[in-house]
Amino acid sequence: MCYDVSFSTSIESIYDYFPDIVHDDQIRINFQSAVHIQGHAYGEYPVVYQSREDGRLHLKLMEWGCMPFYVKDEKAFARQRPTMLNARSERILDDAKSYWYKIRERRCLVPVTGIYEHREVKGFKTKIPYFIKVKSEKLVFLPGLYSVVELPDKDTGELVKRFTYTVVTRAANSVMRAIHNGGENAGRMPLFLPFAMAQEWLFDLSESRYREILSFEMPSEQLEYWPVNTIRGPKAATREDGTQKNDPFVWPGLPELELT
Repeated sequence: MCYDVSFSTSIESIYDYFPDIVHDDQIRINFQSAVHIQGHAYGEYPVVYQSREDGRLHLKLMEWGCMPFYVKDEKAFARQRPTMLNARSERILDDAKSYWYKIRERRCLVPVTGIYEHREVKGFKTKIPYFIKVKSEKLVFLPGLYSVVELPDKDTGELVKRFTYTVVTRAANSVMRAIHNGGENAGRMPLFLPFAMAQEWLFDLSESRYREILSFEMPSEQLEYWPVNTIRGPKAATREDGTQKNDPFVWPGLPELELT
């Protein structure tokens, strides 16, 4: 699946792709921490969406991890929220009982410089993290779905609108199958899209075009990837040698990927 992403560039770089975008929030990024963002932190992240009020594209801080519009008790929903970080593409149009089907028209884009995924390797006690990005792209915009829920403010009790989102995933290509080769959700990857197709995602789509976009598989040769040092746990917080979490790292004895 996709639980770890990186945003190691400036917010202004989004303007290169969407020059007329409207800011809903004052957005500041701590790039030292944004080089690795964990979905399970449920933090706020800049997301591109089309406002239903003015029809324009907006950049808004939303929380990663969808909360359905019918949720009334955030604490009661906490155990289920980890399952809402990703939406399987196969369920969006074909599973009418799924929440993703209900919000299929609430589409958004999540700008990232790359993602992280872990590989199981025989003989290694821990999984090996990899950084993956689209070649020749400063940013890639991952398709997502967003949800709006009204919940009481913890201090005032006043109902406040909370915007939350999920990242769409699909069956992995050969590179991502070789990297994401273990665990309950092995063989999945984000729905990487070329920018022109990502732009389409934000606007009205016929069902046939919607399906075409959901079924798009980014060719393996268009991805760059390399192993990195540990990204999770207390040892990952600081790099004594001054390197970033997305910098290449040599794991002694690590075999090459076997692509199928």
